[in-house]
Amino acid sequence: MSPLMKFFLFLYDYLSPSSWFLVQSQRHNLAALSDTTDDVVRSGIIGEIIYIWKQTRIFVFIPILKCLVTICLVMSLLLFIERVYMSIVVVFVKLLRRTPEKVHKWEAINDDDLELANTNYPMVLIQIPMYNEKEVCQLSIGAACRLSWPLDRMIIQVLDDSTDPASKELVNAECDKWARKGINIMSEIRDNRIGYKAGALKAGMMHNYVKQCEFVAIFDADFQPDPDFLERTIPFLIHNHEISLVQCRWKFVNANECLMTRMQEMSLNYHFVAEQESGSSIHAFFGFNGTAGVWRIAALNEAGGWKDRTTVEDMDLAVRACLHGWKFVYVHDVEVKNELPSTFKAYRFQQHRWSCGPANLWRKMTMEILQNKKVSAWKKLYLIYNFFFIRKIVVHIFTFVFYCLILPATVLFPELQVPKWATVYFPTTITILNAIATPRSLHLLVFWILFENVMSMHRTKATFIGLLEAGRVNEWVVTEKLGDTLKSKLIAKATTKLYTRFGQRINWRELVVGLYIFLCGCYDFAYGGSYFYVYLFLQSCAFFVAGVGYIGTFVPSV
Repeated sequence: MSPLMKFFLFLYDYLSPSSWFLVQSQRHNLAALSDTTDDVVRSGIIGEIIYIWKQTRIFVFIPILKCLVTICLVMSLLLFIERVYMSIVVVFVKLLRRTPEKVHKWEAINDDDLELANTNYPMVLIQIPMYNEKEVCQLSIGAACRLSWPLDRMIIQVLDDSTDPASKELVNAECDKWARKGINIMSEIRDNRIGYKAGALKAGMMHNYVKQCEFVAIFDADFQPDPDFLERTIPFLIHNHEISLVQCRWKFVNANECLMTRMQEMSLNYHFVAEQESGSSIHAFFGFNGTAGVWRIAALNEAGGWKDRTTVEDMDLAVRACLHGWKFVYVHDVEVKNELPSTFKAYRFQQHRWSCGPANLWRKMTMEILQNKKVSAWKKLYLIYNFFFIRKIVVHIFTFVFYCLILPATVLFPELQVPKWATVYFPTTITILNAIATPRSLHLLVFWILFENVMSMHRTKATFIGLLEAGRVNEWVVTEKLGDTLKSKLIAKATTKLYTRFGQRINWRELVVGLYIFLCGCYDFAYGGSYFYVYLFLQSCAFFVAGVGYIGTFVPSV
């Protein structure tokens, strides 16, 4: 048979109906066999993945999470005891009416003798450090110049590190104005910013005219003391030679500006009412707030003066003075007006400095405290444990890790058992104790809890940076003060630049944590047996609001 005939026969057999059905049947069988094989392989791979996940979950994740829960429970107990202890101290102080004037000798300065009146007043140096703060510098300089104190017994020193020509010009003009009125005011300008605020204060103390001064009052650029500030504070230092520092309370002029400033007011009021009051009453020690206080210059020099090794030069000086045996007094009734940061960006930078600095100082000074021979073991324990470890380290790490990471994870890992006292009783007690310091804001308590949890993320990050001395450990960003005039102008301008808002506002860290908490809330809503998802959704919303920047006053980049 010819090859051509063979080809046509093959083609006929191939195209015949019986052959086509046979081929299709074979193809179907082969496909079914292939699918079965793929299913077996696929089920084997999925089974292995599920097995590996279960084993990892049982032997890795759950033990780690249980360990973290245990650590957080211990932290919760320590923090609870500390808060209750401070509250009990404050209650006894109030009930027994142990005001600073009763505990320490206090007498108004005698100025009856007209010939010797001024000599009865000690020489006081007033330092006002500032950096590019043209919005508020006139307020602080004017308030200092209006203090009720003999003009020849007071020197006002404006430490201007400004690099902005407009700020420099405004400060110089304000100083010249008051100098023409007979005020002894000096404008000291450095050609560098070495040491930032600590460097400026240290340089200010090196001038010859400072040697005649016995005390130094310090006010930041936005602080406005009342005229009788020196008359109410200096007598503590005159009549009690063991006292080196008189710290006064802050009063916030813009607390009602927005919800964020109300939250700050609640936190700072508790700091003064509980932490500063209890430290002053029991231990005669607390952290200097860096402003609104008066130092004995002899004590300041004995402690080693200002140091710029951390971003909390005020706390550094206070601890060193304490180790030299000096005592402090907090005067709750003397208030000094100042401005709270009203933009979220400024507040984050401030909280980074206030959280990173103490952690770094604790790292640097622990051995120095332990080796000190001038203070008792009880005070050493208070400094290392209460003042630093609990209030500056534990509180930040516990708040973020427990409330924002561990508790949301419990809906994914039912094996984690968190007792009710740690999730309900202790937090409720601590929150109520905090809220009592600001009774007018009791209705904002839920917002304060959610906001503090959001800020705990930044504080925890800053705390670890300070402990590990990482990259931003010495970052110093001056807290932005807007002032009423500039603030109204910038906010009005912001309405004409709506298209720039979102890009300037976005904060990705808050969005990531918010998404994690939100997904945990969704899982609990779908599969959980409680209403825990209500908290998770509320907390995730707080992170989302902060993440897109709709918190505080918004001022666009100019």
